[in-house]
Amino acid sequence: MTSPEASLFGADDAPAPDVPLAERVRPRTLDDFVGQEAVVGPGTLLRRALEAGELRQSLILWGPPGCGKTTLARLIARHVRNRFVPFSAVTSSIGDVRRVITDARKLRRVDRRPLLLFVDEIHRFNRAQQDAFLPHIEDGTIVFVGATTENPSFEVIAPLLSRSRVFVLEPLSRDDVLRILRRALEEGGETVGALRVDDDVLTWLAEQSMGDARVALNALEFIASTRPADPVTRETVREALQRRAPVTDKSGESHFNLISALHKSLRGGDADAALYWLARMCEAGEDPLYIARRLVRFASEDVGNADPQALVVAIAARDAVEFLGYPECKVALAQCVTYLALAPASNAAYTAYAEAARAATEQAPCPVPLHLRNAPTRLMKDLGYGRGYVYTHDAPDAEQAFLPPQLEGATFYRPKRSGFEATLAQRLEAFRRRRRRKD
Repeated sequence: MTSPEASLFGADDAPAPDVPLAERVRPRTLDDFVGQEAVVGPGTLLRRALEAGELRQSLILWGPPGCGKTTLARLIARHVRNRFVPFSAVTSSIGDVRRVITDARKLRRVDRRPLLLFVDEIHRFNRAQQDAFLPHIEDGTIVFVGATTENPSFEVIAPLLSRSRVFVLEPLSRDDVLRILRRALEEGGETVGALRVDDDVLTWLAEQSMGDARVALNALEFIASTRPADPVTRETVREALQRRAPVTDKSGESHFNLISALHKSLRGGDADAALYWLARMCEAGEDPLYIARRLVRFASEDVGNADPQALVVAIAARDAVEFLGYPECKVALAQCVTYLALAPASNAAYTAYAEAARAATEQAPCPVPLHLRNAPTRLMKDLGYGRGYVYTHDAPDAEQAFLPPQLEGATFYRPKRSGFEATLAQRLEAFRRRRRRKD
């Protein structure tokens, strides 16, 4: 088996100049590691375990790109006395897993400590591939360290998750990225060190990297490769960064987080926040019909009869999306979002249906009263179907019951005193007063 130092780091000397900048300035001690204080800062459990040179529990490092997952795994390898083998779920197969486990078993005859196996992008492994690790974690052959950008709750099988401690790594702050960039200018080699970058430009690069140190370092390296004679400007940085699309995976956690943020901003009446979350989704290429469907749902669920026009606007937005497509439909969605955010709110229709559904499903089915039944044949008329029904237009004040006797007096719809629903509340109360007088 390849030794961890050879397979992971190469020689202990400084990296070769042709190695990417992000690799050249990668920290080699915990003290040099930037950010993630809650995970590996002084006094944390993980920091103490690493300083003691022992790691006995499997770990999963979950965080966005460029936040330090792989760097932290490499630092773990440097601090513990276990043999360490890196493994990529992108390029490896189940056969590779078996070979690593076989080698780990052979090593254990010589060194009783378990193998420390680092699996990058663990979410790329399917269920069967993840299952293959379980017995070897269970019997102590390996200590598993996984890294993923996806929510482990969705992408890591439950047995593996239950045997691992999940550490959540946050996006780096602007100041964290700025520290990394300054270190790159000092330690990144002659070409990068020759750059003339004012502090405000470097700070702006840190801001634009959106917490991803790799993006910031790659941009800096690209600028250095052009060997600019003049000081680096914001325009140069903008060109090196290109345009970063907002991040969403359209099916995983970020997808649901964004639509949840949009829905809750609408419910809270914050049109500006709702527009921002809408833009995040649209600019990331989210299916506009998916967004439109959610807006139609919101129009009934959260606005309802407080403004019946809201559903009309939402359906019109859906039609505009189908007719126009991207990019023109973005404005139609924005028009709908601002209307819904500022509309009077009521969930009375939503809660009324939920209560009626409980009555319909949790109780024995109530027969339809005879006077409400349809009577298309003579036999049905002879059996009393439709008998006693009064045509409301001919006798608007006639006394009639429309609920089954078992549900007499049941109340499902409780309109809010908001918008047009306040008018409906008055009409409903008038109807119920008439019914009470007759009763």
